Amino acid sequence: MASNTNKTNTSRVAEMMRSQKDREGTYRERALKLYPWICGHCCREFTSKNLRELTVHHKDHNHDNNPPDGTNWELLCIYCHDNEHSRDQVADAYDTTSSAKSSDSDSDNDFTDNPFAGLSNLIKD
Repeated sequence: MASNTNKTNTSRVAEMMRSQKDREGTYRERALKLYPWICGHCCREFTSKNLRELTVHHKDHNHDNNPPDGTNWELLCIYCHDNEHSRDQVADAYDTTSSAKSSDSDSDNDFTDNPFAGLSNLIKD
């Protein structure tokens, strides 16, 4: 029974990967025809030898939003593409931290611990 489930899961994963590759192939080919083979961030130029290092970045992060004029795409090298996504992750992490702090802003002025509480007694002696 477990082997049937594994085969089913394997076939589903393979089908999803094929579908994604087909979808990427269409917009990648269109983007490479529309835009010069230059990274939109670092301006590195690409040739047919290293073209595999140039990726299509979706500006709105929606991989299903592929307008025919390519307005949602930009070509980025793999390094700039990784940097772009990691910046979003860092920003998201800071957003959750700052929103938690802003909800506690009223309690920022209510100090319960005074690090100098016993200082006056020490100075008197």
